[in-house]
Amino acid sequence: MENFYIEDWFPLIMFASLGILVFSGLPVAFVISGIGIAFGFLGMAYDVFSFVEFFNIVSRIWGGIAENMVMVAVPMFIYMGTMLEKSGVAEDLLECLNVLMRKVPGGLALSVTLMGTIMAATTGIIGASVVMMTLLALPVMLRRNYDPSLATGTIAASGTLGILIPPSIMLVLMSDLLSVSVGNLFLAAIIPGLLLASLYTIYIFVRCQMQPHLAPPLPDAEALHGMDMVRMMVRSFIPPVFLIVLVLGSIFAGFATPTEAAGVGAVGATFLALVKGRLKWDVLKDVCERSALTGAMLFFLFAGATVFSYVFRSLGGDDLVIDLVDSAGLGAWGVLFLLMLIVFILGFFFDWVEITLIVLPIFAPVIAQLDFGDHLAVAGIGPTETQVLTWFAVMVAVNLQTSFLTPPFGFALFYLKGVAPKSITIQQIYKGIIPFVILQVIGLLLVMYFPELALWMPNTILE
Repeated sequence: MENFYIEDWFPLIMFASLGILVFSGLPVAFVISGIGIAFGFLGMAYDVFSFVEFFNIVSRIWGGIAENMVMVAVPMFIYMGTMLEKSGVAEDLLECLNVLMRKVPGGLALSVTLMGTIMAATTGIIGASVVMMTLLALPVMLRRNYDPSLATGTIAASGTLGILIPPSIMLVLMSDLLSVSVGNLFLAAIIPGLLLASLYTIYIFVRCQMQPHLAPPLPDAEALHGMDMVRMMVRSFIPPVFLIVLVLGSIFAGFATPTEAAGVGAVGATFLALVKGRLKWDVLKDVCERSALTGAMLFFLFAGATVFSYVFRSLGGDDLVIDLVDSAGLGAWGVLFLLMLIVFILGFFFDWVEITLIVLPIFAPVIAQLDFGDHLAVAGIGPTETQVLTWFAVMVAVNLQTSFLTPPFGFALFYLKGVAPKSITIQQIYKGIIPFVILQVIGLLLVMYFPELALWMPNTILE
């Protein structure tokens, strides 16, 4: 009877222990792997886990993560984003967009949103994007007498678009966890990512049209005309767009794999730094060190997640989750809404990496077995497991974008506050992000209700 109890409830205790120990302040990678190893030994004490199974974990790490060629793209995308941060591309881009949109209501805020969208398609590094745009745009917006809450909310929300718009490191990680093509996820995330950017743009435009005092226009004295405008476009707008075409265009056109495209992006970012005269030894050394440290952190997390998920499944975690879902009697839509709510709530307390590594391995098999056939058929597709998982992954990705904006642990808010002028209070930042969190939830509901938003591009281009 005791063995039956342990076999049924060990995974639930394991999951609860993870939720508690993540708050211990210890490195998350060590917490995840440590819990997996500890419960493996506890399982041995109750004859529900054998010591030889630990060797399967080693083979999964070296035979899965270490040999996965897609994972090679991660450090190169990190390098590309870090190098772009140092090259001055964003600074020139903001200046160009600011001049182009000077007569539009909220033109500077809209310029920040467009710059965030473009930089998201070139970096995918949230911290770099938020810090960079805060340093570049916030002082300018405050000098133009922009409302501090509108300014900070726009910067924080726009800077987080890189977590969703390809090339996103999160999508690379999800592709490995779900065994779905990373190119498939890249295609699936484009329209939802642009949808969120469009929602931000509409909100800013409408609000600034109704309350023009929140965003005073740019003086006519700063406008450019004729060849000056052409030169600015060539110098500031063309380079990032060219890099986007190199990276994403090569993937979608089938000329390069995501790994090869990441290499192209890294070389392209280095070339832009060289052209701008900023490719110096100190810059190159700093970029390489930061890329190596970030990459090492992510791969330690991958290894820890492999340990946790293997022990969890070996102890019957998959069966326990499926039994709990079946016994709840929620149905397919009830389960989906419940999981989205869980991810949203976890976003208040955990980073996207932790949530992804915890949620996807446990709940993806459950989602794959649910029947969404009639709903997915609206998109003109057959309800295959890959398509269901792709749709689910994009919804989780949209949902996880809120984790950067929701207090108390919204990392984008900390990045912004850390480099913002002292006159900006955390209360102003919290007030500014509320409308954008609501817009993200609206975007999630749209993707949920209209699966074509996520599935049309991969089904059209890859069929």
